[in-house]
Amino acid sequence: MKKINQGLRGVLRRLWPHALAVSGREMVVACMGATLGLMVTEWIGRHGLGTTSPWFIAPLGASAVLLFGVPASPLAQPWSIVGGNLVAAIIGVTVAKVVPDPGLAAGLAAGLAIAVMFKLRCLHPPSGAVALTAVLGGPAVTDLGYQFVLHPVLLDSVALAALAIVFNNLAGRRYPHHLAPGESRPANPPIAAVSITRDDLHAALIQGELLDIDEDDLEDILIRAEQCAHDRLSGRSPAPTPAGALATSGVTGG
Repeated sequence: MKKINQGLRGVLRRLWPHALAVSGREMVVACMGATLGLMVTEWIGRHGLGTTSPWFIAPLGASAVLLFGVPASPLAQPWSIVGGNLVAAIIGVTVAKVVPDPGLAAGLAAGLAIAVMFKLRCLHPPSGAVALTAVLGGPAVTDLGYQFVLHPVLLDSVALAALAIVFNNLAGRRYPHHLAPGESRPANPPIAAVSITRDDLHAALIQGELLDIDEDDLEDILIRAEQCAHDRLSGRSPAPTPAGALATSGVTGG
């Protein structure tokens, strides 16, 4: 019985996630950004389209979490939301027209949308819900046909992306987050080689924006990067580094 209880506690501990490495300021900024972004986007859509057409779609709530909560994510960039939602809406409307079974149509629409988003570099998780909305949104969506692609989907997506650009930059965040072609980061002064501990890693993460990566995964990436650098300097071909091989790295537990 004791072993069963210990095993159960171990399973429950694995299910309980780590605390997010994010400062209180970033939490407040994310909440304020999502609130203002969705309010203004809804106002633009409602006054631009009127009450005769759906002017707001639920997946935008999930988009707001990404654009304002984790703006550093590749999934939260302006092209991700605009391109991803546009692709998903087109595919969703098309599949809904040619596949009569709603369950089959929903699965095909989401799967095809993901495939195209990967190819066009605009993967955006809420776009999967846009594809489902196009299929399962009911008469109000079905009657619009491809007009649903332009409004509310494209109108709402462009509006929310534009508001995210303005708000995130006013809040001191670099957004869009990726560097433009040919752009480089400013050179930093060299730092003497030191051993990075888990506490150092946590402290560095808490100082910046929330990243959608677990600290354990980031630590594993650093370990593999150190191993690749070591192999490069020694002239050996890079070899796979087992996850959790802390003993071979300067990254150690705090």
